[in-house]
Amino acid sequence: MADHSKTKLNIAKEGYPWILTLSFLTLLVFALGWEWVSGLFALFTLAFVGFFRDPERIPPMGEGLVLSPADGRVVGIKEVEKGKLLEEGGTRVSIFLSPLDVHVNRSPIKGLVEKVQYRPGKFFAAYRDKASHENEQNAMRIVDSTGRSLSIVQIAGVLARRIICYVKEGETLERGQRLGLIMFGSRVDLFLPQGSRVEVTEGQRVRGGETIIGRLL
Repeated sequence: MADHSKTKLNIAKEGYPWILTLSFLTLLVFALGWEWVSGLFALFTLAFVGFFRDPERIPPMGEGLVLSPADGRVVGIKEVEKGKLLEEGGTRVSIFLSPLDVHVNRSPIKGLVEKVQYRPGKFFAAYRDKASHENEQNAMRIVDSTGRSLSIVQIAGVLARRIICYVKEGETLERGQRLGLIMFGSRVDLFLPQGSRVEVTEGQRVRGGETIIGRLL
C-alpha cells in the first residue's frame, strides 16, 4: 500500500501559464488598491493550483494488475462487443473526473503504446453514457510483454475543451507513468480485454496509478 504521508505535490506544466497569469493579476490589482478584486483573483489562483496539481503516486506491484488511469468516481462498468482500439469485446470501466479531481492520467499497465488515435466530437456532460460515443476523445492501445492489450480513452466534458496526450506510438510506458491530462471536468474510459477480472464497483472512488481496477488473466 502506498505511503501517502510521503506524497509530494507537483503542478502539471500546463497549469503554470494560468497560475502565473492569475498571480500577476492578483498582485497588480492589489497594488492599485482594489483589495476585494485582488482577493477574488487570489481565490482563482488557488483554484487553478488545485486543478493542475500532480501528486506523486506509488503503483502497487503484482502480475497482471491493471491500475486506474485517473482519479475520480467509477460511473459505469459495462460489457461491450468492441471497444476503442480493442479488437475483441471486453469490459468498459468509466471514470468521471470532477473539477476537484486530479486531471493527470496514468498508464494502467507496463507496456508498448501500439496506437494513438484522436477524434473530434461534441461536449456532452462527461458522466453521461453517450459521452463515450459522441464526445471529443483521444484513445490509446497499450500492449504488455505477453501480448495482452487494453485501451484508454481520454474524453472531454462540458468544461474540458482540451485533451493533452504526452505519449506517442512506439513508446514503452511503466505502470503508473503519466500519459496525459484533460483540463477540468472530464472522463476516462478503460477497456479491459475479455477474461479480465474487474475489482471495482460503480460509485467507487479511485486514484490514478494506485487503485487496482482489475487483473489481466
